[in-house]
Amino acid sequence: MTFYSKMLGAAATAAVASFAFAGAAQADVCNTPSKLGDMGNFNGEVITIAGSMQGKDEENLLATVSCFEKATGAVIKYSGSRDFAALIVADLRSNNAPNIAIFPQPGLAGDMAKEGHLTPLGDDLADWMTNNYGAGSSWVALGTYGDSDGKDHFYGFPFKKDLKSLVWYLPEQFEDNGYEIPQSMEDLIALSDQMVSDGNTPWCIGVESGNATGWTATDWMEDLMLRTTSPENYDRWVSNELPFNSPEVLNAMKVYGQFSRNDDYVAGGSAAVATTFFGDAPKGLFSSPPKCMMHRQASFIPAFFPEKGKEVEDGIADFFYFPPYESANLGNPVLGAGTIYTMTKDSPATRAFFQYLTEASTHEVWMSQGQFLTAHKGADPSAYSSPALRKQGEILVNATTFRFDASDLMPGAIGAGAFWSEMTAFANGQDAQTTADNIQAAWDAIK
Repeated sequence: MTFYSKMLGAAATAAVASFAFAGAAQADVCNTPSKLGDMGNFNGEVITIAGSMQGKDEENLLATVSCFEKATGAVIKYSGSRDFAALIVADLRSNNAPNIAIFPQPGLAGDMAKEGHLTPLGDDLADWMTNNYGAGSSWVALGTYGDSDGKDHFYGFPFKKDLKSLVWYLPEQFEDNGYEIPQSMEDLIALSDQMVSDGNTPWCIGVESGNATGWTATDWMEDLMLRTTSPENYDRWVSNELPFNSPEVLNAMKVYGQFSRNDDYVAGGSAAVATTFFGDAPKGLFSSPPKCMMHRQASFIPAFFPEKGKEVEDGIADFFYFPPYESANLGNPVLGAGTIYTMTKDSPATRAFFQYLTEASTHEVWMSQGQFLTAHKGADPSAYSSPALRKQGEILVNATTFRFDASDLMPGAIGAGAFWSEMTAFANGQDAQTTADNIQAAWDAIK
């Protein structure tokens, strides 16, 4: 289940789709700060693309690929559906593949590679990504899967990114109280304690989300796993080589509990966490007096602010990077999600399109339209449609490690099942050991 699918039960998709940090797209979106290299001549050749993007995302995609069409003469035909996951599997297995499939789920792309339905993109593209994306090796690993013989190849080109490792706050509140942006997790905890001492409540946290209740707690866990143990252990956790009831995972859960189960830390007390709708939680920042000072949530959350994100445009609300532990020496890890572009039917024009994805100009086209973040180090930050997106892009580019949302990579019975439900039970008072044991038992049951 993808990042946005988690919110369908809360009817949040429309809000996310409609929200973009302000900034009008350029009259000619192809006239970006950088310029395209020679893409070749493919006059009249058709490239078919299938994906899940619809609405504003589809509009932005079509505007972006139009620049490839203008440069090469190729014709792009895109088909978007919310049922993409089921449709692409059926098309690939019936030899009715498009040239390119855009997967929001790396795990499904990996399954299709193992069945022999994806074409490797080649070492040159993998090397390019290693050298030109922030935390490049992390992105290459995200798109690398085993084939039917178990041999790894680079199949998936991560293009559009989503950022989760953010803390939202109101600068005026910080200024009035003399608070500074924390640069480490140690500083963040000290700041939270200072807020309590000053009579303020540090955090608003809510995990209620209809049928997807609990997913916001899994995001907290994922961010904390990246800050309390190694990226390699995170990967082992995703694949169940590192059990849910291992000391490393239990430690991350207990750290999360230090935030979410501390009555002094959470608006409404810890008992409110399980019953507060995740989209309502950040509204406590804007009440008078404020119910909380901070809210950890992904880049989409301003869609749920009282004025649907205008607060960010007007400088009333802002965000900072959810910082790492200085003592852990794990660099600057970032948690997020995104889409993976794969080649499902080879052709010279299709290969030229993947070369197009390496161009800084290509990224700048979508940057100028909003609703897009990139880790491309060569893309001009001034192309972003707003200061907020530019700042988020800098966080991505400066990341030393990127990891995809773990619950999206785990089997559905875990990532969208036991992990959600047991973290909800944790919010309701269940102890960490029982929570971890129950999730591990659910994983053991599907082997």
